[in-house]
Amino acid sequence: MNFTKFPRRHYLQGPTPIEAMPSLSKVMGGEVTLYVKRDDLLPGAAGGNKTRKLEFCIADALEKGADTIVTCGAIQSNHARLTAAWSAKEGLACHLILEERVKGSYKKDASGNNFLFELLGVKSITVVTAGSDMMAQMEKKAAELTSAGKIPYLIPVGASNDIGALGYAVCAEEIMAQLNEMRLPIDHMVVPSGSAGTHAGLVVGMTGVNGGIPISGMNVSRGKEAQEGLVFDLAVKTAEKLGLGDRIKREDIVCFDQYVGPGYSLPTEDMVKAVNLFAQNEAILLDPVYSGKAAAGLIDLIRKGHFKKGSNILFVHTGGSPALYAYLDTFR
Repeated sequence: MNFTKFPRRHYLQGPTPIEAMPSLSKVMGGEVTLYVKRDDLLPGAAGGNKTRKLEFCIADALEKGADTIVTCGAIQSNHARLTAAWSAKEGLACHLILEERVKGSYKKDASGNNFLFELLGVKSITVVTAGSDMMAQMEKKAAELTSAGKIPYLIPVGASNDIGALGYAVCAEEIMAQLNEMRLPIDHMVVPSGSAGTHAGLVVGMTGVNGGIPISGMNVSRGKEAQEGLVFDLAVKTAEKLGLGDRIKREDIVCFDQYVGPGYSLPTEDMVKAVNLFAQNEAILLDPVYSGKAAAGLIDLIRKGHFKKGSNILFVHTGGSPALYAYLDTFR
């Protein structure tokens, strides 16, 4: 795959580690061997997967002459935090549109990512009700900024468009290079699946490098059919951008929706157990919204014998641990 024709910032400092998780594998009965791709260790204010996407999105913004970034997300959005972080690094003003998906849950003085928005110097935060047209809200803010003489650039939720997804096509290439160097065969990858850019980018990248590793997405908000459709549509657009033609097949996209629970960002008992298992056995912090629910799905599938005995499973850790501090009541 050729990424040289796309503008790109260089926020990464080399590949993130792929680590064995022997203690957790043992706790899970030793039927499979678990590994983790540590994208929680990516650079940026407290790390996370959006840094890979923002390498391309912010580069596109700068190439277009933008001086201001407008983006959107949920009230504890990791994407919003990292967009604010890299905007600060690049000298760009950052404005956030936050969707209060659970009524009454936004608190200006909350901990977690809400505090980091403030610390990172976000210029404005607009909180809108659940179900709002987020693109329309961003366009409204952009119009205000344009009238004030600014040059805004809009980044969609999760940086999950065919520009941002390039970051995870690159990641798939990185993973295969690491696995080849380690001489480590991986039979399956598991990844959180939300705004779809990470999941779609990995599928496209694995296709592009002929990696042959199936990927399962653990949904954090939508039902199976809706999420698979979202991931497939974005994967097709990203593949076209990379000149891969029609190589993405609908059957390449597999999602599980049993671990969403009552809704996006709402805690589940299995998520809490998964976060504790990772922390107490591998000293790895998950987040309650994405990686925690994805890990809950991974653990449940292992216990149900979904993966063939003796398989090597790679869990893609997308980061987000600052959100833990906004969920203290859930864990105590």
